[in-house]
Amino acid sequence: MRVEHGTLLVQNGLTHYPQQRERWRLFPGDWRLPARIVIVDGNGGLSLDAIAWLAECDVPLIRVDWRGEVVHVTGATRAIDQKLRDAQLAARANGRWLTLARHLIAEKIDKSIDTLRHVFPRSPAIELAVTRIKQDAELMRRNPPSSVSDLLGVEGRVAVAYFGAWQSFPLRWKQMGRRPIPDDWKRVGSRASMVAGQKHGRNRNATHPVNAMLNYAYGVLQHVVLGRITGAALDPTVGYFHGNYRDKTALVYDVMEPLRPVVDRRVLELVKKEQFSPADFSLCHNGTCRLHPALARIVVQLLDEDVDLKRGLDQMLQDLIIKHLGFGQCQV
Repeated sequence: MRVEHGTLLVQNGLTHYPQQRERWRLFPGDWRLPARIVIVDGNGGLSLDAIAWLAECDVPLIRVDWRGEVVHVTGATRAIDQKLRDAQLAARANGRWLTLARHLIAEKIDKSIDTLRHVFPRSPAIELAVTRIKQDAELMRRNPPSSVSDLLGVEGRVAVAYFGAWQSFPLRWKQMGRRPIPDDWKRVGSRASMVAGQKHGRNRNATHPVNAMLNYAYGVLQHVVLGRITGAALDPTVGYFHGNYRDKTALVYDVMEPLRPVVDRRVLELVKKEQFSPADFSLCHNGTCRLHPALARIVVQLLDEDVDLKRGLDQMLQDLIIKHLGFGQCQV
């Protein structure tokens, strides 16, 4: 990635054979400029002039590593509105944050039910999971949680039922005679990673292909949400449900919660229609599963081109975040 005659020249890397390398030339001010540029793992070169060009044209650049975690290289340059930030801080002091947190989790629960209903065929396991989730939703409505720990308890019970219903859902494979796969890759298993001794979250190092795809998709969602939040001039570090999150972008993770089941649905729809090859994934010496860069690009595009997801996110910022902060309008 470099600047040439005032334009940005981008060339992708080689990941497999045969593959045609693609090149793009981006012109400043062009209406066809991408909303963002996503680097999928790998390596390469980036000049300082290219970083400056991206900043001037307000084109965020991110790198998603093999774990699905986002490394921000450069991003949106819009400043934080101090009045909005003051309102965000006031919400943490006056208790309005708890109402917002409950609303976000309630939305997540509703969308979790939608995903189970629309992705999977009707079965006793799915019906049981939906029944249990609805019971928790009704309990939360009748007796709203009065603390983060209580809210986490509700979310945890819902997650157990939600992800538990996925287990045993089959994956389709081809070319297995050339390359073997672990038996547990033939079906969707536990959401938790099987890597022992993890310090930063039990899902961080995926040991199953579906979890690896989910982690990648969540990484893309994280950046999309960050871009929309900064575009709305909100402070992404002032959060509520994730108030002490280690990444220091707590509001991003707050807003992501209701959207995670939507991302799950997109990934599961891909799993349903695709027949995977063992070459699409690699198993590392410590048991972690990595996506082939070609498949990682598909997962990134799955969400980066999802117009409905972005519209829903913008509506959420309008109706939820700004409403709870006491502002009538928000330019997203």
